[in-house]
Amino acid sequence: MISSNLLAIFYLISGVLFILALRGLSSPETSRQGNLFGIIGMAIAIGVTIISVGNFSTGFLYLLVLLLIGGSIGAFIAFKIPMTAMPELVAGFHSLVGLAAVFVAISAFLNPEVFSLGSPGNIKVASLIEMSLGAAIGAITFTGSIIAFLKLRGIMSGSPITFFGQHYLNLILGIILVGLVFYLCKTQADIWFWTIIIISFLVGILLIIPIGGADMPVVISMLNSYSGWAAAGIGFTLENTALIITGALVGSSGAILSYIMCKGMNRSFFNVILGGWGATDQSSSNHSKEQKPVKSGNADDAAFLMKNASSVIIVPGYGMAVAQAQHALREMVDALKKNGVKVTYAIHPVAGRMPGHMNVLLAEANVSYDEVFELEEINNDFANCDVAYVIGANDVTNPVAKTDPQSPIYGMPILDVEKSKSVLFVKRSLSPGYAGIDNDLFYRDNTLMLFADAKKMTEDIIKSL
Repeated sequence: MISSNLLAIFYLISGVLFILALRGLSSPETSRQGNLFGIIGMAIAIGVTIISVGNFSTGFLYLLVLLLIGGSIGAFIAFKIPMTAMPELVAGFHSLVGLAAVFVAISAFLNPEVFSLGSPGNIKVASLIEMSLGAAIGAITFTGSIIAFLKLRGIMSGSPITFFGQHYLNLILGIILVGLVFYLCKTQADIWFWTIIIISFLVGILLIIPIGGADMPVVISMLNSYSGWAAAGIGFTLENTALIITGALVGSSGAILSYIMCKGMNRSFFNVILGGWGATDQSSSNHSKEQKPVKSGNADDAAFLMKNASSVIIVPGYGMAVAQAQHALREMVDALKKNGVKVTYAIHPVAGRMPGHMNVLLAEANVSYDEVFELEEINNDFANCDVAYVIGANDVTNPVAKTDPQSPIYGMPILDVEKSKSVLFVKRSLSPGYAGIDNDLFYRDNTLMLFADAKKMTEDIIKSL
């Protein structure tokens, strides 16, 4: 049996390692080191928690077996999942964190003696509040993450699902939850606890269904934050320092990231966390589909323009991820460099379906970090660029964000691709992006549309080069 003082020291070490992990993950260059810190911190936290049980009874063996089963499943999924499916994988994992918080809260409520919280019908009020909050946030995280997973996977429509009085219903349910927590603390009746969980499951669904695909990157980071706060709430119930620290770190960092992304997308932070309250109706602002002149080309045209350019900026988007074109793109860039062309990559903060999606894909293709730049670092370079090669990006390059106040993306910082001398836009069709609006860049005089699968077009350009 490990002493309480030693337990606290080990949990403190884990907390420090988790902080170092977050710091390391803030940059591609230090991300591997950050991952290592996180792994070590979690291993210490889990190991010390198991040792603190104090005996090797049948229950302890069950715990080890379940850890082995869960770890094996997680490792198998991590090895098999393609990078394009990473956003929905993250959403799926968030749902499991939320469900775990609900199960722990149920266990603590039904067996308070095991957790030194009192006895059934006589649980400490502070503990009831903690487990109620943990269960409610966990339930919201679970169903909200399931809806996000279904939208990202394409099983469910990515369009906002709205109905009359939806936000007022969410507000009423929120007030009811507060009232139920009060009655639970007052009466400690089972009915109120189970009702809190059921209503929270419903709130999780109602919060996410009105959020469209264009805002899904923010939703992913926000659900990450919710899962952290759920874990922190349960940490207080269990009096587990490591769980409190970890949950608070995940919750606060997820909230900060969501706020940064909302600024990057010109979205209201409160609109997102309240389920799109006051959000613009994306369908009402959609541009008309009148026929406009479009210039289209082929791989030979693109190869000629880039081979004779002095500088090329690559703008990757989710289309590149879907086509798994990052390796072909790297080959194309290598061929251009051999011809003396300067090539850099421009990454929008919300390109893809989750934060850092494009950075990870490029890193997978061994693209040098020195060649990858964020929007603020590279946006001024487009004016002096000979060719911008847009591969699968859409809304993040749409000039309408700067010119049309009625557009749902108005005010969102975009990559100034249209300022380049020539724009090569790789896309299967003229279909709109997640925001559901036409991209004005398609019809600019300096834009040449390359209608094809991103990987196939890039490979054809390599052959032409």
